[in-house]
Amino acid sequence: MATIAMTAENFENTILENDIVLIDFWADWCQPCRTFGPVFEKVSEKHPDVIFAKVDTEAEQEIAAQFGIRSIPTLAIFREKVLLFNQAGALPESTLEQVIARVKDLDMDEVRTAIAEENAKAEEAGEPSNER
Repeated sequence: MATIAMTAENFENTILENDIVLIDFWADWCQPCRTFGPVFEKVSEKHPDVIFAKVDTEAEQEIAAQFGIRSIPTLAIFREKVLLFNQAGALPESTLEQVIARVKDLDMDEVRTAIAEENAKAEEAGEPSNER
């Protein structure tokens, strides 16, 4: 599957309607972004069950701000509407494949239980929860 352009208009539905979504935050002027782009595209072809989306941080500043993007490229990964990965830096193909494999192998019931426990502890301590 080729990558899709993620915009403010399709962002929410893309996350809500798909099991796994990888998001590449990039800009045209960014050399590391231009290096990572073909890797992201190549890996997308190997995973038709995963949505690979690109957010142009210049055109979609609201989305970039929502994620607190300070360095690009940045890769974010959602599975079942849960943000599991958010890291700046271009990944080599083999590392990107490993990250995808780990995301696919996660037991999401365990992840949700861990998030609920963290949020409950934060509430008890009077801190904000980790929910987006």
